[in-house]
Amino acid sequence: MNKEEIVERINGFLVDEFEVDVDDIQPEANLKDTLGLDSLDYVDLVVSVESNFGVKLIEVDFVGIASFQSFYDLIENKLKAKIDFQTS
Repeated sequence: MNKEEIVERINGFLVDEFEVDVDDIQPEANLKDTLGLDSLDYVDLVVSVESNFGVKLIEVDFVGIASFQSFYDLIENKLKAKIDFQTS
């Protein structure tokens, strides 16, 4: 899965799950503010990532995640680590 596919899939479930307008999802936009996330919403976000990508996120993964771009990068890195682990 390439970066574009990752971004497309993430944006798709964010629009569906968090009822945000796709036009509001910009790489530099603030993830928490744009989605209106509270602590329970983070649980939904973690579940959505796991069901869409098969990777688990933990609380520490969100440290330093402010923008959509940093969130995309996090998921991309988790997927790469999963593939590397499976092939080693």
